[in-house]
Amino acid sequence: MYYPHFGLKEPPFKITPNTAFFFSGGNRGAVLDALVYAITNGEGIIKVVGEVGSGKTMLCRMLQTILPEKIESVYLANPSVAPEDVLYAIAFELQLKVPKNADRLKVMQLLQSHLLNRHAEGRQVVIFVEEAQGMPIATLEEIRLLSNLETAHSKLLQIVLFGQPELDENLRQPQIRQLRERITHSFRLSPLKSDEIRDYLNFRLRAAGYRGPDLFPASIVGTITQSSGGLTRRINLIADKALLAAFAENTHTVRIKHVKAAVRDSEFSRYEAPRPKLQMGLAILLFGVGAGLG
Repeated sequence: MYYPHFGLKEPPFKITPNTAFFFSGGNRGAVLDALVYAITNGEGIIKVVGEVGSGKTMLCRMLQTILPEKIESVYLANPSVAPEDVLYAIAFELQLKVPKNADRLKVMQLLQSHLLNRHAEGRQVVIFVEEAQGMPIATLEEIRLLSNLETAHSKLLQIVLFGQPELDENLRQPQIRQLRERITHSFRLSPLKSDEIRDYLNFRLRAAGYRGPDLFPASIVGTITQSSGGLTRRINLIADKALLAAFAENTHTVRIKHVKAAVRDSEFSRYEAPRPKLQMGLAILLFGVGAGLG
């Protein structure tokens, strides 16, 4: 709706991960480089922890995009998969032909054979596990057993666990200590700081085609920092709604009132105000825009 108004070619603040909008600031670029190094050098199990909306999925998408072609990736997005089903899920993602009614041992043999063939071809296989904090301990242990598959000199399978801070709590449990001891690298995605958020906003706008002066001055960025907690998903939501509010007033200047309105309209709002009034405010704003366009 507001994209032509600001000279944008595409949405700058969609929350769906788009690798063209990967921001390397806030230590994201350094973590990505370290992940690539760890995976390509066969470093066992790797863990990436960050709050909801901190950019874990974007990192995973970037890895799938930039890892060498010799690395075959498996993406497990369903954390609730049962331990007796996880091997079948991995085999399915690898497009292995599993006989009907094959038992667990048979599936494990097929996986090992596939991994050995890939190793003989000079290729690697890596499993990306999203939302690992929600995965049953028994399922994590089943995946850990796969990390035992190795030759005399290298692992046949790499595993990268992406999870919220609760993942660390799960890994402290005694029954999962064998997996914990296999983790060779741990990375944490910290919230963005105020100066990083300003760079992030400008980067996303430029990547979407914006060529004008900064839309979010320092005074406004401070409010976004406080309200978002430095989490990129929240930043995207606030920035998107603030631009919409500025467009509704037919101005190219984003003001503090636009940001505050955007924050109040968000589910994570820290402002104490009755929800119905906030929702009505946005509805009136959008109705006004629609009426003006008609």
